[in-house]
Amino acid sequence: MAFEANFDGLVGLTHNYGGLSIGNLASTAHASAISRPKEGALQGLAKAKMLADLGLVQGLFPPHQRPHLPSLRAVGFSGSDKDVLAAAWKADPALVRAAGSSAQMWAANAATVSPSTDCADGRLHFTPANLMTMAHRALEASQTEASLWAIFANSDHFAVHHALPYQSLFADEGAANHMRLCRAHGEPGVEIFVWGRNGFGRQHTAFPARQTIQTGQAIARRHGLEAGRTLHVQQSVKAIEAGAFHNDVVAVASLNVLFCHEHAFEDRLGTHEAIKRACDGLMEAVIVEVPEAEVPLSDAIKSYLFNTQLLELPGEDRLVLIAPEECRENRPTHRYLQKLVASNGPIGRVMFVDVRQSMRNGGGPACLRLRVVMDDAQRDALGARAVLDDALYQDLSTWIERHYRDTLGPDDLADPNLMLEGQVALDELTDLMHLGSDFYPFQREALLRTW
Repeated sequence: MAFEANFDGLVGLTHNYGGLSIGNLASTAHASAISRPKEGALQGLAKAKMLADLGLVQGLFPPHQRPHLPSLRAVGFSGSDKDVLAAAWKADPALVRAAGSSAQMWAANAATVSPSTDCADGRLHFTPANLMTMAHRALEASQTEASLWAIFANSDHFAVHHALPYQSLFADEGAANHMRLCRAHGEPGVEIFVWGRNGFGRQHTAFPARQTIQTGQAIARRHGLEAGRTLHVQQSVKAIEAGAFHNDVVAVASLNVLFCHEHAFEDRLGTHEAIKRACDGLMEAVIVEVPEAEVPLSDAIKSYLFNTQLLELPGEDRLVLIAPEECRENRPTHRYLQKLVASNGPIGRVMFVDVRQSMRNGGGPACLRLRVVMDDAQRDALGARAVLDDALYQDLSTWIERHYRDTLGPDDLADPNLMLEGQVALDELTDLMHLGSDFYPFQREALLRTW
């Protein structure tokens, strides 16, 4: 039997508001504010546990090592770890803030995933995102690939690719710009890649258009997708300029339902027709479009109406929307959601969750998770200890309580004690999640010193 699992990124120990993400209005609005890493990690874990308790398969990705010392060493800083951190902070604090970012918590950007029913070789395919548009995120791909290999290690069932080349032609933001429509999770589907610019053309938006059409085309070839069931559609320029830095800020899909804003796509009607044509013969595509007149684009982005998880829950006839509390607090958004669930449409219920620590940096419930459609045999082939159950939840809660700081400011990233605290915590986490003793760069360096 096939099902959709969600793999959430654990909020990292250096979760802070550095304001590093140009075009992400929440990130820039909260720049230099004091963050609460422990609270953020517990909020994200609670959201994941809620979905596991609802009967869904819920996985977790471990945080990355931060600050990312290999990147600081690569640009000329040397000596001990403390020496590298001190010298880098003295020379350019912005470099340390980038190297200390905990943005890898947003697993929707970790990779693009195609289920085995869509792929020519019958395996589940992953392409880690290079995230090359933003300096602080371009550090993530190699560790993301390591996480994918640790969890999806069985090559009979899974194919984990390298990230696409680190050049603007193949700027890749992962599943945040990818959707899939299907009648049922175990059946072939239509994969939709959403792009913001042509990599061979000029940038036409003031805010970065982070995904190119060439990226989706390359991933479709890698994954062996059928051309007739693969679409490449352009995100609305208006949406990007309004702060929709990824497609998942203005659209989300589940099963045969596409939930989107009126201004999600550049060619609105053409995109809708292309989706319906591609789905013909597989399913009837249902497009639930939110009019600008009911929820202005600015409110949709502020509340993260579409950065929600649209889920099929056991025992429910209609889909359920997992939305941030901000959707309840935003008047036009909440009014629309009440109307939506009262209708006879495909979305029957809304559940609100508190992920404010993530939201203040521009990441809602959907940002925190990577969707992976798999079957029972593939689940049995998973490695590591990454699927959330009561025991893992308790172990991770205890680990977070023991190691995370209550508060953190951007300048605290210069504190060598924070770096050392992180290494101690992550060393313990690799044992807890069965990731191996050489999972992180600092662990591999320690092994080399013992040889």
